[in-house]
Amino acid sequence: MSATEEHIKTILSVIPESPGCYQYFDDKGTIIYVGKAKNLKRRVSSYFNKEHDSNKTRVLVKQIRDIKYIVVDSEEDALLLENNLIKQYRPRYNVLLKDDKTYPSIVVKNEYFPRVFQTRNIVRDGSRYYGPYPSVYTAKVMLQMLKDLYPLRTCKLPLTPESIAEGRYKVCLEYHIKRCKGPCEGLQTLEEYQQNISEIKEILRGNISQISKHLYEQMQTLAGELRFEEAQKIKEKYDVIENYRAKSTVVTPMLHNIDVFSLAENENSAYINYMHIGNGAIVQAYTFEYKKRLDESKEDLLSLGIIEMRNRFKSTAREIIIPFPLDIELENVTITVPQRGDKKKLVELSEMNVKQYKVDKLKQAEKLNPEQRSTRLLKEIQDTLHLPKLPAHIECFDNSNIQGSDAVAACVVFKMAKPSKKDYRKYNIKTVVGPDDYASMKEVVRRRYQRAIDEKSPLPDLIITDGGKGQMEVVREVLQDELHLDIPIAGLAKDGKHRTSELLFGFPPETIGMPIQSFMFKFFTQMQDEVHRFAITFHKDKRSKNQTKSELDAIKGIGEKTKVLLLRHFKSVKRIREASFDELKAVIGEAKTNALINGLK
Repeated sequence: MSATEEHIKTILSVIPESPGCYQYFDDKGTIIYVGKAKNLKRRVSSYFNKEHDSNKTRVLVKQIRDIKYIVVDSEEDALLLENNLIKQYRPRYNVLLKDDKTYPSIVVKNEYFPRVFQTRNIVRDGSRYYGPYPSVYTAKVMLQMLKDLYPLRTCKLPLTPESIAEGRYKVCLEYHIKRCKGPCEGLQTLEEYQQNISEIKEILRGNISQISKHLYEQMQTLAGELRFEEAQKIKEKYDVIENYRAKSTVVTPMLHNIDVFSLAENENSAYINYMHIGNGAIVQAYTFEYKKRLDESKEDLLSLGIIEMRNRFKSTAREIIIPFPLDIELENVTITVPQRGDKKKLVELSEMNVKQYKVDKLKQAEKLNPEQRSTRLLKEIQDTLHLPKLPAHIECFDNSNIQGSDAVAACVVFKMAKPSKKDYRKYNIKTVVGPDDYASMKEVVRRRYQRAIDEKSPLPDLIITDGGKGQMEVVREVLQDELHLDIPIAGLAKDGKHRTSELLFGFPPETIGMPIQSFMFKFFTQMQDEVHRFAITFHKDKRSKNQTKSELDAIKGIGEKTKVLLLRHFKSVKRIREASFDELKAVIGEAKTNALINGLK
């Protein structure tokens, strides 16, 4: 046993069965992983006493040279500590929070006439901070609503009772355009200003419905006293608040002080949506991304996201709503997985947002790197059909004939999910007489892949036949029984309206489910349409040429230009036969006339 193994074995023997955080260090003394556990001994020991399925986890374990741990009182403390340690050290194998910036808050300053403005800096001077808000835009919308409701000072003058009484300051433009009532000159009383501030604080806390109710009662009282101008001003404030409420209300106002979380993930990232609900309205909403490092479970990722968001947004919600059960306990907090009703609607709303965020991020990434979309599509096909390798090179065949005449076939090639038109091929059917699609397909596949073997050219990763089980079987017979090639074969069947309806794969063939809106369905439909277009175009060209053939084509010495001259002048082969030697000579000359007469005989 090596010195490192002995050292780790010693740590494992003494590590306690308590909640806490553990840290793994590499040979340079750098933290490479931070984790949390209800039972430190059981969790840490599991890394070393069993074989791991994940290759990433096996690589992590090989690099561990030292272990340190911190024991805490509860699982909640362990979650918080883990979150802080990950943000502080950013270990290589931990999930990486892609968005770790500071967020804007709205502050009500601790001043004689308090100012209200947006800030990212928290100063412990007795001021009240609300937020943080998930974006600058959200904070600005809230501030604008407050300014529409209440005329507040925006100047930085150090107002005091003495300075106002001494007349040190003069009103500015804000007063003249009625955005401020001039407290700097004593034109607005402190009592009136503070009443506005107390209402602002209620709105910032999310208690919009109470303010709305208070304004409505005020408006009714003033109207009852026939003070209509004052009632109109109150009504304008009431309309602003109601408009804001209409945009933010999602469920019954009975739901208050609730956090909602949901998760969506793909191979490399996890997306978590957070919403805070106050009085039936979304007070805060935010979606963020974790970059996966190991094969973290969705439960671990969501637990980490809950702690991160509640810590970041300073949430004190006593209830958390989530879409699936989690094995975590937070002090004085109820964790709910709703099955129906308003709370279930909230989870569905959160899930809708997180799924949209995931789609948007994917689209952004694909715009920056178009090949990423192709790779993702091909990976989906590989996973769906259980192919041994990524189908970067796909070939698709189709036959075309009308009542057995002018039988042709076509092969289109897609490389990295894009048409490779220089590799398209047309085939005249040579060995088949009559309309026999199966025999025609056999001939074309045999010719194409025998030539590929002879020339040692690249073979496809997947072959698609434009047809059902019968076409797949004849292709299999040629490839496997005759040419001894092991290439996966799929079939694309069409419905009665000649539209792509299903994908067949395997022997015996089975139907592979493809949602109509999926990228895979659209890709196969595009491929089927393309090979059909190419085959039909070739067939039309061939049929057109055959229709313009005449007896003149077989006459030696009569070329295309001569034939055109004759047909333009005499209009038909019959009239050419009936023309005299001199008439023909006048059009094409003596030598060609002799050749023409001999050829027609």
